[in-house]
Amino acid sequence: MRVYYDRDADVNLIKAKKVCIIGYGSQGHAHALNLKDSGIRELAVALRPGSKGVAKAEANGLKVMSPSEAAKWADVMMMVTPDELQAGIYEENLRPHMKQGAALAFAHGLNIHFNLIEPRADLDIFMIAPKGPGHTVRSEYLRGAGVPCLIAVAQDASGNAHDIGLSYASAIGGGRAGIIETSFREECETDLFGEQTVLCGGLVELMKAGFDTLVEAGYAPEMAYFECVHEVKLIVDLIYEGGIANMNYSISNTAEYGEYVTGPRMVTDKTRAEMKAVLDDIQSGKFTREWMLENKVNQTNFKAMRHRMSQHGIEDVGEKLRAMMPWIAKSRLVDKAKN
Repeated sequence: MRVYYDRDADVNLIKAKKVCIIGYGSQGHAHALNLKDSGIRELAVALRPGSKGVAKAEANGLKVMSPSEAAKWADVMMMVTPDELQAGIYEENLRPHMKQGAALAFAHGLNIHFNLIEPRADLDIFMIAPKGPGHTVRSEYLRGAGVPCLIAVAQDASGNAHDIGLSYASAIGGGRAGIIETSFREECETDLFGEQTVLCGGLVELMKAGFDTLVEAGYAPEMAYFECVHEVKLIVDLIYEGGIANMNYSISNTAEYGEYVTGPRMVTDKTRAEMKAVLDDIQSGKFTREWMLENKVNQTNFKAMRHRMSQHGIEDVGEKLRAMMPWIAKSRLVDKAKN
């Protein structure tokens, strides 16, 4: 595995470019503001007229352009809009207007790896994927640190795509922590798998199931929330800090013993077989095809599932308990009014 740091990157390469961030959500605001603070003077954010992000970006002192205008102006464009919108933005706004020899970058490999976007042959195509949400990318940069980034090149028309990517990654703070070489395929497939089986899909369902089991057995919802949701952060922080061994060192012997004898009862051979099936669906493109079809019908099923999740009792109890812990809000990563 090749890892690069600030000393390996020439940040002046990106400083000499006109850079545009397409989108101003979690990742978009972090990239744009970190680039601005790193001295990128020719910087803009591309947003549709009427987008809620326009006021947020302008309030942060950023120039806002339409995607088509930005495509004509920029040397480097970073696509950080939702995956399902990227192909449409490229076909309508970028492909007809981007400069010859410009660079189009991504923070996730899905649209390139699964050929939802087939880029012009004259463009550099690279990926800079921070391994953390945008709010963390920004907060770590502000404290003088950084979030590790992945770098990959899918198309090197200029012969300089890798160096430009390194320069970009360094400017958003990635070179402070490490910029790891990968490929669009590897990043995309492992990212989807981790999200679905562990980080989002698996963890959320495990917390819900634990909460429901305790509540159905007659225990107070507040106790169920503390034990199955709130304390997840305490455990994950220990793992984040020093690995599973660090977590086991810090918890009680009782908890550690329970981990060894009960964990395998939760993740069984059947679970592992299902994980392999999920990976097959990702690798074959089945998941991506289904997700794109969902978007063609206005995300009907997706929105229904989101609504059902919002109605789960775990949300009501959590909101009440978090109100009793004001320190959580004081150090929150997500401020919907700003990003």
